[in-house]
Amino acid sequence: MCDRLRARADLLRRVRSFFDARGVMEVCTPVLSRAAGTDPAIEPLRTRYTGPEHPRGLDLYLQTSPEFPMKRLLAAGSGPIYQIAQVFRDGEYGTRHNPEFSLLEWYRPGFDHHVLMDEVAALANACLQSSLPIEKIAYVDLFREHMGWHPLEADLSILEASAREQGLMVEGMASRDQWLDLFMSLVIEPRLGKQSLTFIYDYPASQASLARISLHDPALASRFELYHRGVELANGFHELADPVEQRQRFEQENLQRQERGQRQLPIDENFLAALETGLPDCAGVALGLDRLLMLKLNASCLDDVLSFSLKNA
Repeated sequence: MCDRLRARADLLRRVRSFFDARGVMEVCTPVLSRAAGTDPAIEPLRTRYTGPEHPRGLDLYLQTSPEFPMKRLLAAGSGPIYQIAQVFRDGEYGTRHNPEFSLLEWYRPGFDHHVLMDEVAALANACLQSSLPIEKIAYVDLFREHMGWHPLEADLSILEASAREQGLMVEGMASRDQWLDLFMSLVIEPRLGKQSLTFIYDYPASQASLARISLHDPALASRFELYHRGVELANGFHELADPVEQRQRFEQENLQRQERGQRQLPIDENFLAALETGLPDCAGVALGLDRLLMLKLNASCLDDVLSFSLKNA
Protein backbone atom coordinates (compact mmCIF):
# COMPACT_ATOMS: atom_id res chain seq x y z
CA MET A 1 0.00 0.00 0.00
CA CYS A 2 2.70 2.51 1.00
CA ASP A 3 4.68 1.88 -2.19
CA ARG A 4 1.69 2.67 -4.38
CA LEU A 5 0.94 5.81 -2.36
CA ARG A 6 4.51 7.04 -2.82
CA ALA A 7 4.41 6.20 -6.54
CA ARG A 8 1.19 8.19 -6.99
CA ALA A 9 2.59 11.14 -5.06
CA ASP A 10 5.68 11.08 -7.28
CA LEU A 11 3.49 10.96 -10.40
CA LEU A 12 1.49 13.98 -9.25
CA ARG A 13 4.69 15.91 -8.51
CA ARG A 14 5.95 15.18 -12.01
CA VAL A 15 2.68 16.34 -13.57
CA ARG A 16 2.68 19.60 -11.64
CA SER A 17 6.37 20.23 -12.33
CA PHE A 18 5.79 19.60 -16.06
CA PHE A 19 3.01 22.18 -16.33
CA ASP A 20 4.67 24.69 -14.01
CA ALA A 21 7.72 24.72 -16.29
CA ARG A 22 5.44 25.40 -19.29
CA GLY A 23 3.38 28.14 -17.70
CA VAL A 24 0.11 26.19 -17.56
CA MET A 25 -2.05 27.12 -14.56
CA GLU A 26 -3.68 24.53 -12.30
CA VAL A 27 -7.41 25.08 -11.67
CA CYS A 28 -10.14 23.44 -9.63
CA THR A 29 -13.78 23.23 -10.72
CA PRO A 30 -16.89 21.75 -9.02
CA VAL A 31 -17.49 18.02 -8.96
CA LEU A 32 -21.28 18.51 -8.94
CA SER A 33 -23.33 20.06 -11.75
CA ARG A 34 -26.98 20.53 -12.63
CA ALA A 35 -26.17 19.33 -16.16
CA ALA A 36 -24.31 16.35 -17.56
CA GLY A 37 -22.56 15.27 -20.72
CA THR A 38 -24.97 13.64 -23.16
CA ASP A 39 -22.58 11.11 -24.74
CA PRO A 40 -24.53 7.80 -24.82
CA ALA A 41 -21.30 5.87 -24.16
CA ILE A 42 -20.80 7.59 -20.79
CA GLU A 43 -23.34 7.32 -17.98
CA PRO A 44 -23.07 9.81 -15.09
CA LEU A 45 -23.78 9.12 -11.45
CA ARG A 46 -26.64 11.18 -10.04
CA THR A 47 -27.22 12.49 -6.54
CA ARG A 48 -29.76 14.85 -4.98
CA TYR A 49 -29.38 17.96 -2.88
CA THR A 50 -32.13 19.03 -0.45
CA GLY A 51 -31.79 22.20 1.60
CA PRO A 52 -31.74 25.99 1.35
CA GLU A 53 -32.79 27.27 -2.10
CA HIS A 54 -34.10 23.80 -2.99
CA PRO A 55 -36.25 22.43 -0.14
CA ARG A 56 -37.95 20.00 -2.54
CA GLY A 57 -34.65 18.74 -3.84
CA LEU A 58 -32.39 19.31 -6.84
CA ASP A 59 -30.89 16.60 -9.04
CA LEU A 60 -27.13 16.95 -9.43
CA TYR A 61 -24.62 14.95 -11.46
CA LEU A 62 -21.10 13.96 -10.49
CA GLN A 63 -18.68 15.04 -13.19
CA THR A 64 -17.61 12.48 -15.76
CA SER A 65 -14.98 15.02 -16.86
CA PRO A 66 -14.15 18.61 -15.84
CA GLU A 67 -14.32 19.65 -19.50
CA PHE A 68 -17.35 21.95 -19.50
CA PRO A 69 -16.39 24.13 -16.52
CA MET A 70 -12.78 24.29 -17.74
CA LYS A 71 -13.95 25.57 -21.11
CA ARG A 72 -16.03 28.18 -19.29
CA LEU A 73 -12.78 29.35 -17.68
CA LEU A 74 -11.07 29.42 -21.08
CA ALA A 75 -13.89 31.55 -22.50
CA ALA A 76 -13.44 33.91 -19.53
CA GLY A 77 -9.78 34.41 -20.46
CA SER A 78 -7.93 31.99 -18.18
CA GLY A 79 -5.25 31.09 -20.71
CA PRO A 80 -3.70 27.59 -20.68
CA ILE A 81 -5.00 25.50 -17.79
CA TYR A 82 -4.89 21.99 -16.35
CA GLN A 83 -6.73 20.08 -13.64
CA ILE A 84 -6.19 16.85 -11.72
CA ALA A 85 -9.74 15.74 -11.05
CA GLN A 86 -11.66 12.88 -9.49
CA VAL A 87 -14.35 11.87 -11.96
CA PHE A 88 -17.23 9.40 -11.83
CA ARG A 89 -18.91 7.11 -14.36
CA ASP A 90 -21.70 4.65 -13.73
CA GLY A 91 -21.47 1.06 -14.91
CA GLU A 92 -17.69 1.03 -15.34
CA TYR A 93 -15.66 -1.50 -13.40
CA GLY A 94 -13.02 -3.96 -14.56
CA THR A 95 -9.32 -4.40 -15.17
CA ARG A 96 -8.96 -0.87 -16.56
CA HIS A 97 -12.06 0.79 -15.12
CA ASN A 98 -13.35 1.99 -11.77
CA PRO A 99 -16.48 4.11 -11.20
CA GLU A 100 -14.28 6.78 -9.58
CA PHE A 101 -10.90 7.56 -11.13
CA SER A 102 -8.26 10.27 -11.50
CA LEU A 103 -8.27 12.27 -14.71
CA LEU A 104 -5.72 14.81 -15.86
CA GLU A 105 -7.24 17.30 -18.27
CA TRP A 106 -5.60 20.30 -19.91
CA TYR A 107 -6.29 22.92 -22.60
CA ARG A 108 -3.87 24.81 -24.82
CA PRO A 109 -5.05 27.97 -26.63
CA GLY A 110 -3.28 28.27 -29.98
CA PHE A 111 -2.67 24.52 -30.31
CA ASP A 112 -4.31 22.12 -32.74
CA HIS A 113 -4.55 18.40 -32.02
CA HIS A 114 -1.27 17.64 -33.83
CA VAL A 115 0.74 20.09 -31.70
CA LEU A 116 -0.96 18.81 -28.55
CA MET A 117 0.01 15.21 -29.37
CA ASP A 118 3.67 16.19 -29.03
CA GLU A 119 3.05 17.73 -25.61
CA VAL A 120 1.09 14.67 -24.46
CA ALA A 121 4.04 12.49 -25.49
CA ALA A 122 6.46 14.73 -23.58
CA LEU A 123 4.31 14.50 -20.45
CA ALA A 124 3.94 10.72 -20.72
CA ASN A 125 7.68 10.24 -21.09
CA ALA A 126 8.33 12.59 -18.15
CA CYS A 127 5.91 10.66 -15.93
CA LEU A 128 7.09 7.23 -17.03
CA GLN A 129 10.74 8.37 -16.80
CA SER A 130 11.27 7.01 -20.28
CA SER A 131 12.26 8.12 -23.76
CA LEU A 132 9.74 6.12 -25.74
CA PRO A 133 9.55 6.84 -29.47
CA ILE A 134 6.40 8.50 -30.85
CA GLU A 135 4.28 6.81 -33.49
CA LYS A 136 1.38 8.58 -35.25
CA ILE A 137 -1.12 6.69 -37.41
CA ALA A 138 -4.27 8.01 -39.08
CA TYR A 139 -7.42 6.10 -38.09
CA VAL A 140 -8.18 5.10 -41.69
CA ASP A 141 -4.63 3.82 -42.24
CA LEU A 142 -4.80 1.90 -38.96
CA PHE A 143 -7.81 -0.12 -40.13
CA ARG A 144 -6.32 -0.70 -43.55
CA GLU A 145 -3.17 -2.07 -41.89
CA HIS A 146 -4.84 -4.30 -39.28
CA MET A 147 -8.16 -5.22 -40.90
CA GLY A 148 -7.45 -4.88 -44.63
CA TRP A 149 -10.40 -2.57 -45.43
CA HIS A 150 -11.36 1.12 -45.32
CA PRO A 151 -13.35 1.78 -42.12
CA LEU A 152 -15.59 4.42 -43.70
CA GLU A 153 -16.15 2.79 -47.08
CA ALA A 154 -16.26 -0.98 -46.57
CA ASP A 155 -19.72 -2.54 -46.80
CA LEU A 156 -21.18 -3.65 -43.47
CA SER A 157 -21.26 -7.21 -44.74
CA ILE A 158 -17.46 -7.09 -44.94
CA LEU A 159 -17.30 -5.92 -41.35
CA GLU A 160 -19.58 -8.73 -40.22
CA ALA A 161 -17.51 -11.30 -42.10
CA SER A 162 -14.33 -9.94 -40.49
CA ALA A 163 -15.91 -10.23 -37.06
CA ARG A 164 -16.87 -13.84 -37.64
CA GLU A 165 -13.33 -14.60 -38.83
CA GLN A 166 -12.02 -13.13 -35.58
CA GLY A 167 -14.51 -15.18 -33.53
CA LEU A 168 -16.29 -12.06 -32.26
CA MET A 169 -19.92 -11.77 -31.24
CA VAL A 170 -21.90 -10.11 -34.05
CA GLU A 171 -25.43 -9.97 -32.63
CA GLY A 172 -26.99 -6.57 -32.04
CA MET A 173 -24.50 -4.58 -34.12
CA ALA A 174 -26.70 -1.92 -35.72
CA SER A 175 -24.30 0.79 -36.89
CA ARG A 176 -20.92 1.21 -38.50
CA ASP A 177 -19.55 2.90 -35.39
CA GLN A 178 -20.54 -0.07 -33.23
CA TRP A 179 -18.65 -2.37 -35.58
CA LEU A 180 -15.61 -0.10 -35.61
CA ASP A 181 -15.62 0.19 -31.80
CA LEU A 182 -15.74 -3.62 -31.60
CA PHE A 183 -12.70 -4.07 -33.85
CA MET A 184 -10.82 -1.22 -32.21
CA SER A 185 -11.24 -2.47 -28.64
CA LEU A 186 -10.88 -6.23 -29.18
CA VAL A 187 -8.61 -6.61 -32.20
CA ILE A 188 -6.51 -3.49 -32.75
CA GLU A 189 -5.97 -1.88 -29.33
CA PRO A 190 -4.03 -4.81 -27.81
CA ARG A 191 -1.47 -4.46 -30.62
CA LEU A 192 -0.82 -0.74 -30.18
CA GLY A 193 2.14 0.95 -28.54
CA LYS A 194 4.06 -2.15 -27.53
CA GLN A 195 7.35 -0.23 -27.44
CA SER A 196 6.18 3.27 -28.27
CA LEU A 197 3.68 6.01 -27.55
CA THR A 198 1.20 5.43 -30.36
CA PHE A 199 -1.23 8.15 -31.37
CA ILE A 200 -4.25 7.40 -33.54
CA TYR A 201 -5.67 10.56 -35.09
CA ASP A 202 -8.43 11.86 -37.37
CA TYR A 203 -11.30 9.67 -36.20
CA PRO A 204 -14.58 9.37 -38.13
CA ALA A 205 -16.75 12.50 -37.90
CA SER A 206 -19.49 10.32 -36.41
CA GLN A 207 -17.16 9.86 -33.41
CA ALA A 208 -16.30 13.54 -33.15
CA SER A 209 -17.75 14.05 -29.66
CA LEU A 210 -16.52 17.56 -28.82
CA ALA A 211 -13.96 17.80 -31.63
CA ARG A 212 -14.01 19.98 -34.72
CA ILE A 213 -14.74 18.43 -38.08
CA SER A 214 -11.59 18.37 -40.20
CA LEU A 215 -11.18 21.25 -42.64
CA HIS A 216 -9.50 18.85 -45.06
CA ASP A 217 -12.07 16.04 -45.00
CA PRO A 218 -15.63 16.44 -43.62
CA ALA A 219 -15.75 12.67 -43.00
CA LEU A 220 -13.10 13.05 -40.29
CA ALA A 221 -12.85 14.72 -36.88
CA SER A 222 -9.82 16.46 -35.38
CA ARG A 223 -9.48 13.95 -32.57
CA PHE A 224 -6.69 11.67 -31.29
CA GLU A 225 -6.14 8.92 -28.76
CA LEU A 226 -2.90 7.74 -27.15
CA TYR A 227 -2.04 4.07 -26.59
CA HIS A 228 0.86 2.43 -24.81
CA ARG A 229 1.23 -1.32 -24.31
CA GLY A 230 -2.31 -1.86 -25.55
CA VAL A 231 -3.83 0.57 -23.02
CA GLU A 232 -5.77 3.68 -24.04
CA LEU A 233 -4.32 6.55 -22.02
CA ALA A 234 -5.64 9.79 -23.49
CA ASN A 235 -8.36 11.26 -25.68
CA GLY A 236 -7.86 14.72 -27.21
CA PHE A 237 -9.49 17.17 -29.61
CA HIS A 238 -9.03 20.32 -31.58
CA GLU A 239 -11.95 21.74 -29.66
CA LEU A 240 -15.30 22.58 -31.22
CA ALA A 241 -16.12 26.26 -30.55
CA ASP A 242 -19.39 26.66 -32.49
CA PRO A 243 -22.29 26.86 -29.99
CA VAL A 244 -24.94 26.09 -32.62
CA GLU A 245 -23.23 22.91 -33.78
CA GLN A 246 -22.49 21.91 -30.19
CA ARG A 247 -26.16 22.25 -29.22
CA GLN A 248 -27.16 20.15 -32.23
CA ARG A 249 -24.74 17.44 -31.15
CA PHE A 250 -26.10 17.44 -27.60
CA GLU A 251 -29.66 17.14 -28.90
CA GLN A 252 -28.71 14.35 -31.28
CA GLU A 253 -26.94 12.46 -28.50
CA ASN A 254 -30.02 12.77 -26.29
CA LEU A 255 -32.10 11.28 -29.11
CA GLN A 256 -29.62 8.41 -29.31
CA ARG A 257 -29.91 7.92 -25.56
CA GLN A 258 -33.70 7.75 -25.89
CA GLU A 259 -33.46 5.20 -28.70
CA ARG A 260 -31.18 3.05 -26.55
CA GLY A 261 -33.52 3.21 -23.55
CA GLN A 262 -31.22 5.53 -21.58
CA ARG A 263 -32.33 8.57 -19.64
CA GLN A 264 -32.09 11.86 -21.53
CA LEU A 265 -29.82 14.30 -19.68
CA PRO A 266 -30.06 18.06 -19.10
CA ILE A 267 -27.93 20.07 -21.52
CA ASP A 268 -25.32 22.35 -19.95
CA GLU A 269 -26.68 25.80 -20.86
CA ASN A 270 -23.89 27.55 -18.96
CA PHE A 271 -21.34 25.81 -21.16
CA LEU A 272 -23.19 26.76 -24.34
CA ALA A 273 -23.42 30.35 -23.11
CA ALA A 274 -19.64 30.34 -22.66
CA LEU A 275 -19.23 29.18 -26.25
CA GLU A 276 -21.47 32.07 -27.30
CA THR A 277 -19.09 34.54 -25.66
CA GLY A 278 -16.19 32.95 -27.53
CA LEU A 279 -13.98 29.94 -26.83
CA PRO A 280 -10.39 30.62 -27.94
CA ASP A 281 -9.02 28.40 -30.68
CA CYS A 282 -7.56 25.59 -28.60
CA ALA A 283 -6.87 21.89 -28.22
CA GLY A 284 -7.56 19.85 -25.12
CA VAL A 285 -6.96 16.35 -23.81
CA ALA A 286 -7.96 14.06 -20.94
CA LEU A 287 -5.44 11.49 -19.68
CA GLY A 288 -6.16 8.68 -17.24
CA LEU A 289 -3.65 9.00 -14.40
CA ASP A 290 -4.55 5.67 -12.81
CA ARG A 291 -3.84 3.86 -16.06
CA LEU A 292 -0.58 5.74 -16.49
CA LEU A 293 0.44 4.73 -12.97
CA MET A 294 -0.60 1.14 -13.70
CA LEU A 295 1.79 1.05 -16.67
CA LYS A 296 4.59 2.72 -14.72
CA LEU A 297 4.36 0.11 -11.96
CA ASN A 298 3.80 -2.79 -14.39
CA ALA A 299 0.55 -3.56 -12.59
CA SER A 300 -2.01 -5.87 -14.16
CA CYS A 301 -5.13 -3.88 -13.23
CA LEU A 302 -6.31 -0.60 -11.73
CA ASP A 303 -7.12 -2.23 -8.39
CA ASP A 304 -3.37 -2.66 -7.90
CA VAL A 305 -2.70 1.10 -8.00
CA LEU A 306 -5.81 2.57 -6.32
CA SER A 307 -5.82 3.27 -2.60
CA PHE A 308 -9.33 1.83 -2.43
CA SER A 309 -11.22 0.49 -5.45
CA LEU A 310 -14.91 -0.38 -5.73
CA LYS A 311 -14.18 -3.63 -3.89
CA ASN A 312 -13.12 -1.91 -0.70
CA ALA A 313 -14.40 1.66 -1.01
